[in-house]
Amino acid sequence: MNAPASGRLDRMELTARYREVRAQTERLCLPLAVDDYQIQSALETSPPKWHLAHVSWFFETFLLKPHVPEYRPFHPSFDYLFNSYYESVGSFHRRDRRGVLSRPTVKEVYCYRAHVDEAILALMHSVSQSRWTDVAFKVTLGLHHEQQHQELLLMDIKHNFGANPMRPAYQVSVDMPAAEAAPLRWIERPGGIAEIGHEGSGFAFDNETPRHAVLLRDHVLASRPITNGEYLAFMESGGYSDARHWLADGWGMLREKGWQAPLYWEQRDGEWWHMTLAGFRPVNAAEPVCHVSFYEADAYARWAERRLPREEELETMLACEPVEGNFVESGLLHPRPAAVDDGQWYGDVWEWTRSSYSPYPGFAPLAGSLGEYNGKFMANQMVLRGGCCATPRSHMRASYRNFFYPHDRWPFTGIRLAGDR
Repeated sequence: MNAPASGRLDRMELTARYREVRAQTERLCLPLAVDDYQIQSALETSPPKWHLAHVSWFFETFLLKPHVPEYRPFHPSFDYLFNSYYESVGSFHRRDRRGVLSRPTVKEVYCYRAHVDEAILALMHSVSQSRWTDVAFKVTLGLHHEQQHQELLLMDIKHNFGANPMRPAYQVSVDMPAAEAAPLRWIERPGGIAEIGHEGSGFAFDNETPRHAVLLRDHVLASRPITNGEYLAFMESGGYSDARHWLADGWGMLREKGWQAPLYWEQRDGEWWHMTLAGFRPVNAAEPVCHVSFYEADAYARWAERRLPREEELETMLACEPVEGNFVESGLLHPRPAAVDDGQWYGDVWEWTRSSYSPYPGFAPLAGSLGEYNGKFMANQMVLRGGCCATPRSHMRASYRNFFYPHDRWPFTGIRLAGDR
């Protein structure tokens, strides 16, 4: 993981970047009523108020306390309330109980953010050049951490609103592009020795390193994600009732949870509707299917007589493409129709891979407590690639490794198929 270069210009640029990212988090909360900040609709989600406070706790814990001896924490209880999972930092409030925290109030959390911002900006201005590299690195890490929580914030708001029988809209309905899905074609890719993992001087998380050689076999990749219409054909063919398509754990989860369709899908008068951040609306057959688990993605691939890509297959393809697509900046906050015949490689939906989330050869986590950021989660999860409609564009790169448990459905997760040649 690389720190930004030192120098006065970089200090000014990083200061501006800090202001921009912190302001974006608060802009995302502007449509919320004060009551919305408190809701936690599932174990996996967190209340918006908690997200706002936790990302500030991160800066306070890993920058202000070690680098500003005279710094006074905003509140003595916030260390406990807003630590997420850092065992080496101290104890923390149970994740499944974040929704009971009526105090601190929303107003107090915003005051906490302002308190941390003032101290961070003062530190960035005054820290000596000899200490700037370490400070700049941790600020950069903190900003990418906050961008992760911006995406989580939108995912969690959608789940919270989706659990409400009123089906409230987070944003005014937007005009989605009207288009038919492009024909699915197969892109042939040769095998051989390739390299994956982060390279260069830009930012990357530790789990993207070190860069290393992999063996690719001849394979094909689908030119676009699988659409709602294509997934509906799987459903109508009995895909959710035929155990032959399912991994054993997936079949057990399906039966336990009663899955019959992607998350947020409901039938009304014989038509499928689903929850979006713009409210409840009919399912568009041309849009990429979204909010499916790894188990559902894998079952669809088996039904289609294909497979999911390996992460190295997707990364080597992503590395050949510009980082362009339907990201959060588009304002759609929803997958656009799969109408582009050039791959639609970034944005729209995170794409499940068949690769388990494990360390690269030679992986070394960050020193100290920050080593808990990624490394300790490298078990029982699956890798996803490419970003989604809620991902900030500046946060994305070809080597980015997202990861979720195979049963997770509340992220913006979709399907791209692959096959062997």
